[in-house]
Amino acid sequence: MEGDRAARGGVFRPEFEVAEGTESNRFRTARFRRFRALLESLPAKADGAPIRILDVGGAPGYWLGVRPLWQDFPVEITIVNIGAEDEDRPPFHLRKGDACSLPYADRSYDIVHSNSVIEHVGQWRAMRAMAHEVRRLAPRYFVQTPNFWFPYEPHYKMPFIHWLPESVRAAMVLRKARGWISADTYDQAMTEVQDINLVTARQMAELFPDAAIEREYIGPFTKSLIAIR
Repeated sequence: MEGDRAARGGVFRPEFEVAEGTESNRFRTARFRRFRALLESLPAKADGAPIRILDVGGAPGYWLGVRPLWQDFPVEITIVNIGAEDEDRPPFHLRKGDACSLPYADRSYDIVHSNSVIEHVGQWRAMRAMAHEVRRLAPRYFVQTPNFWFPYEPHYKMPFIHWLPESVRAAMVLRKARGWISADTYDQAMTEVQDINLVTARQMAELFPDAAIEREYIGPFTKSLIAIR
């Protein structure tokens, strides 16, 4: 992978390109097959133009990890991330931007894709703003997020912690790192805790009223929720 990137001339910023082996897990692969069905549902363009995909809050590494599932489609993938720097590396176009306020006209894209992002944009008003952007920018969309009622929290990599009060979670994070989450001060701990807001199926249905809300299961439990239009 490193040599491949070097051969292309330059590199994506490390935080936006994850090793293929890390990203290509069985859940993500199975989930992306649902997204592929959206690609397959698109009518062929008379002029042979590529399918315009907007990935809200994503990273090139995600797409590279599931490349066999989309590489046979003519695609142009614009990735908007609040921490990105503008860069063009076809088929990827990285753009700095806020998921809750995107500078694109209605129906600028064929499909909007977002994976595990809406739980990071803020409280309900921010989630509603992001959902509005997703819904207006393309006739089809695919938005995945972890389910609040799944007992294992994927960011903290612990069971049940997301059901505890914010103050308790902050104290736990300050004491020692929990999964991806760590903090050196209580202020930082509270910020980290409030940066993750998992949603329920009812909330997803409210945010995306014109979508089908599909479920991703582990045994009898709903691991993730996916809004698909």
